[in-house]
Amino acid sequence: MSEAATFIHRFSPAGQAGHPPLLLLHGTGGNENDLLPIGGMIAPGAALLSPRGKVSEGGMPRFFRRLAEGVFDHEDVERRAHELADFVVAARAEYGIEAPVAIGFSNGANIAAALLYLRPEVLAGAILFRAMVPLPSSPVQDLAGKPVLITSGAADPIIPAANAAELAGTLRTAGANLRHEVLPTGHGLVRNDVDLAKEWLGDAFSNA
Repeated sequence: MSEAATFIHRFSPAGQAGHPPLLLLHGTGGNENDLLPIGGMIAPGAALLSPRGKVSEGGMPRFFRRLAEGVFDHEDVERRAHELADFVVAARAEYGIEAPVAIGFSNGANIAAALLYLRPEVLAGAILFRAMVPLPSSPVQDLAGKPVLITSGAADPIIPAANAAELAGTLRTAGANLRHEVLPTGHGLVRNDVDLAKEWLGDAFSNA
């Protein structure tokens, strides 16, 4: 078994040049198929790497354990982030792709944020839909201009506005080239998320 097979995943090779590969990270209860259409809308023709979270919460896949809604098992967050980072490294070697831009929703956005805290070298950037602070300690790495987009919902019943703002501030302080947009919506994804992400990705990687 290859190292890339440590996660159940889907891989779609690039259909055209011009976009970095995307690492698609689903929300609670999703799977490796959920964000494939979103990835195709944001970056048509990009290579897509989409793993399924290994943690089961009542039969629903997740990327790490939580103790309650919005309360994370921080030890598990760290372990799972390193496990996912190792998978990305192995998948890059197996499929011959560059460092990907993570696109995560909810739980997937939170594990992507944890990668930025702990293993930022595995990502070229990140798009975090409805993300929270993943760990109590700030990143020790210098994010050195790494492009990151966060989109939050003004009426999100799960993520307090202050928490999303704290995440944005922490990543910015660590050196990320960060854009944080608050949309007039709740926790679910809306078309504005996709449109913003497509615009942002084109601007951030226009010279890639």
